[in-house]
Amino acid sequence: MAETISITDVSPRDGLQNQAVHLSTEDKLELIARLVAAGVNSVEATSFVSPKAVPQMADAGELVPRISARFPQLRTSVLVPNLKGLERAHAAGAQEVAVVLSATETMNRKNINMGLDEATEVSAQTVLAAHDKGLRTRAYVAVAFECPFEGKTPLAEVVRLATRMHATGAGEIVIADTIGAASPQKVRALFAALRDVVPMDRLAVHLHDTRGLGAANAWAALEAGVRRFDASVGGIGGCPFAPGAAGNLATEDLVLMAETSGFTTGLSLDALLDAVDFAEQQLRRPLGGRSSAWLRRQRDKRLAAELQPA
Repeated sequence: MAETISITDVSPRDGLQNQAVHLSTEDKLELIARLVAAGVNSVEATSFVSPKAVPQMADAGELVPRISARFPQLRTSVLVPNLKGLERAHAAGAQEVAVVLSATETMNRKNINMGLDEATEVSAQTVLAAHDKGLRTRAYVAVAFECPFEGKTPLAEVVRLATRMHATGAGEIVIADTIGAASPQKVRALFAALRDVVPMDRLAVHLHDTRGLGAANAWAALEAGVRRFDASVGGIGGCPFAPGAAGNLATEDLVLMAETSGFTTGLSLDALLDAVDFAEQQLRRPLGGRSSAWLRRQRDKRLAAELQPA
């Protein structure tokens, strides 16, 4: 039996947070509906951050209860930067929250206006408070391979922060290649160190495809034993506080790589393309992972064959 990997599609949050076109709440719900139709059972839906800082997420309080009502079985995570964000998320009915702890001093100051030590304490407090409210938790360790401001991130610092978040009780530790600077060798080395301090079934990876190595890095993570991945349909993404952070690893690229390598994802590539097509229309620009052109040709061939008379 093929081994299953779990994919959280982050396009509704990480994908949309840096787009010039702001999607309406209705359009976000439609994007999520198309992801669900493709078999996606876990999404990162929005973030409870300052609307002034990230105006694309200003409708978080309205979006979350509507997702819960329309897709009650969907695992829906939301990002919260601190205790205030947690309170807003809880009031909206969120069931899972994520904190983002960057592995460098400068990135924390750019992202959440805190130094590394303060950000670490606030992240830990937020995770503990979320547990007190009965919520599931994720903890990102961002710029885990390289920081746009400080350069290469020391492996030992990533291990230290991941260990702290695990000890705090975060249900999932997500190692984030925020600007797409990782390589397969770096991925293998980091997870070889992390497996000694965090159980592999608690680790996930969040990859960007800035240098074209997203799928290769995902394969290295698979070889290291990772079975939880973030991805974004169509490769939509980019952090507004990290210069050079291009789009995320495309969900369709990850699914194609995994499914043709003996793993199963439970996701439909054709239906994922429907979600990409919808996002293209709404964002008014071309989207799609590196495999999308080929996948679309294969879909068109199948559709043409189905229309042929018997």
